[in-house]
Amino acid sequence: MSEGVNVVGVYVRDQDEALKFYVEKLGFKVHTDARNGDYRWLTVQHPDQPSFQLGLFRPGPPTMDEAAAQAAQELLAKGAMPPLVLAVADCRAAHARMAAAGVEFTQDPVERYGAVDASFRDPSGNGWKMIEGR
Repeated sequence: MSEGVNVVGVYVRDQDEALKFYVEKLGFKVHTDARNGDYRWLTVQHPDQPSFQLGLFRPGPPTMDEAAAQAAQELLAKGAMPPLVLAVADCRAAHARMAAAGVEFTQDPVERYGAVDASFRDPSGNGWKMIEGR
């Protein structure tokens, strides 16, 4: 029986760089960092969501062949991967804290649709939409 989604992965070009960004700038915590030869299973989790993990994975074997990995790397470099959403209690305060930590925003906080949101990218080009909870 299925009990829900536990890990959602994003492709990153450099796992060490991604780990530093997600831990030092976004405040996530390392959940698992395990290696099997060249393969590295690296997951982080938001401190307020202990049952959910974000996988920071490099495109490649064993989940895809070299041609597919190259295509995924090219899409990643263009910022063409689907955006992720980060819920926050106060978008402007989170924006100020994250900007001070070095997060580069592509959109400063804007009020629309009855909420406040902002956008940023991780070092690999993954887009994030940060939305203030209601």
